[in-house]
Amino acid sequence: MAQLRSIITGVGHYLPTRVVPNCEFEDFLDTTDEWITTRTGIRTRHFAAKGETASDMAIAAAREALQDSGTDANDIDGIVLATSTPDNTFPSTATAVQAGLGISGGFAFDVQAVCAGFIYALVNANALLTAGEARRILVIGTETFSRILDMTDRGTCILFGDGAGAIVLEAVNSDGNPNERGILASKIRSNGKYRDLLYVDGGVSTTQTAGHLRMNGREVFRHAVDKLTGAATEALGDLGLTPQDVDVVIPHQANQRIIAATTKKLGISDKRVVTTVDRHGNTSAASIPLAFHAAKSEGMVKEGDIVLTKAIGGGLTWGAVVLRW
Repeated sequence: MAQLRSIITGVGHYLPTRVVPNCEFEDFLDTTDEWITTRTGIRTRHFAAKGETASDMAIAAAREALQDSGTDANDIDGIVLATSTPDNTFPSTATAVQAGLGISGGFAFDVQAVCAGFIYALVNANALLTAGEARRILVIGTETFSRILDMTDRGTCILFGDGAGAIVLEAVNSDGNPNERGILASKIRSNGKYRDLLYVDGGVSTTQTAGHLRMNGREVFRHAVDKLTGAATEALGDLGLTPQDVDVVIPHQANQRIIAATTKKLGISDKRVVTTVDRHGNTSAASIPLAFHAAKSEGMVKEGDIVLTKAIGGGLTWGAVVLRW
């Protein structure tokens, strides 16, 4: 049966110029490079420059994705942008990107699902494309988490970094053959009773401040492994696939322990997993598109590969997408 399917035609990224190695935290925290690396797998991360915004980074990543796709900005019908660190309370950061790219038509809106934000944005964009609402959508993840970190909290401030990643997602005609390129299956989930495990202690209607990130790391780890493997297994199962059919895993880059534990539980070889957490840290909604860019530029993924991507974030929110590259 004829239908529409969403395929990735371009990938872009942006990382701030300031690189922050683990040793920089030794100046003001009771920690060491070895302690951070051993427990998280993180060696460096990037912090945005003063005055550098989430939209600035998103625009740079989007431009690279458009160039990679060979698509003109005026051919974009919509922007779906995931962030937890927007430029302003409103309007959406997506509209700032729209203006920055010189796009005057179509639509632009933000999605907020913390570290699962890009998965949520991807699923929403796919739904709009396959429903015929648009032909080409920029899907972007961008974060300036350095602005909400408590630099006295050793358990959180060492984990996060800034950056942006973008893809061009395009609707193409399909006969429903699973061997064709595109998004094949997805699962998104949330459970608000766990919202206090990972949150920011501020906001417009509570403290009228941005607040700082707070996390119960042990509990987040436990939920991450269970919920990510569950969502991945469900999405693959809808296609009659198992984890052994996956060629490449592009996970949210929270920390190396979560990536390794989830991969082990799924029974997937570490050799098939794209890892950028060592150089980027946890860039929240930007981590998956940044990892997409790394996978493509480093030759870790090729056309026809079955790709599993998954993430969990505050809320708790989580999800997985299976696609053929």
